[in-house]
Amino acid sequence: MRLLIANLLLVLAFAGSSQVSARRTQDVTVKINTETAAKGGLKIRFASLVEDSRCPTDTNCVWAGNAKITVRVTRNGRSKLLTLNTMERGAAPVFAGYRFKLAGLTPEPRSNIRINRNGYEATIEITKVK
Repeated sequence: MRLLIANLLLVLAFAGSSQVSARRTQDVTVKINTETAAKGGLKIRFASLVEDSRCPTDTNCVWAGNAKITVRVTRNGRSKLLTLNTMERGAAPVFAGYRFKLAGLTPEPRSNIRINRNGYEATIEITKVK
């Protein structure tokens, strides 16, 4: 009986922690040259596309490629310019107690289409750090 209660307590503890972590992360989508608000009083501006060497979706590549953007994050009057990559190398940047990761960039490149630089939209994953 004690073993059953101990297992039940463990299950409840882990279930509670997964709910907490789910609330700690949010995805924000922002178009290039625009700003959007996020939880925690954050404002995110997609400042520029630095590079887009991602493999076109209609070809086979040896390397997936990388897209690099800069975003300006503002909170409580402070701001910082962050560089984000689709192929993150190392730790994701942190500002004002939040970690920022480039979760996606659209449109995806195709071999026969030139993307208008004003048509990009970034999805940024924002995680509250402990």
